[in-house]
Amino acid sequence: MGIGVGLLLIAAGAVLVWGVNGNIGGVNEDAIGWILMIVGAVGLVLSMIFWSTWAGPGYWARRRGGYVDEAPPPGPGY
Repeated sequence: MGIGVGLLLIAAGAVLVWGVNGNIGGVNEDAIGWILMIVGAVGLVLSMIFWSTWAGPGYWARRRGGYVDEAPPPGPGY
């Protein structure tokens, strides 16, 4: 589940909880809405956790090496 799907589930749940006033026979819209919002929030948090660790441990520490010019310094007249 990605960030977009998590946000979509949260929005759909919010619409069911606060936006729908009708009754569907034998179905509690509020309960379905709260379930969708909770599942969306958990999916969103997990996506953010895994998104920050996607590159693996130490990836940014290895990539931040400085540039070293190993050529000798220019001679006189350059």
